Amino acid sequence: MAGKITFTMLKPDAVEANNIGPILAKINEGGFRIVAMKYLRLSPEQAGQFYAVHKERPFYGELVSYMSSGPIVAAVLTKDNAVADFRKLIGATDPTKAEEGTIRKMFAKSIAANAIHGSDSDENAQIEANFFFSQLERF
Repeated sequence: MAGKITFTMLKPDAVEANNIGPILAKINEGGFRIVAMKYLRLSPEQAGQFYAVHKERPFYGELVSYMSSGPIVAAVLTKDNAVADFRKLIGATDPTKAEEGTIRKMFAKSIAANAIHGSDSDENAQIEANFFFSQLERF
């Protein structure tokens, strides 16, 4: 059964470009409800911990540097079939391959600066939400 939560993070490029409001509007229009949200700047250590799954990949250092380069917006969203529906809403990682109307097609600058993160599984949605928000909170 598909879960009812997903986690998202508006990345430094989207925040720097003043796209927080328009992206949040797209999320709301997509039928998602924001149940937790915070604006913060990740330290390199926090970014490294969050993306530890990619530690052995060649882009890990650049990813950590990028994700700690400016403020981000972390949020937990709810909706039936949240993960799959949100992945569809954000579009392909490569904005040139993303469908029209998706968040990445509209706001991403490149594959690396792709505006937004979305959980890729129900399990990771819970792990990622708990990284930023108290595990005592129930989503």
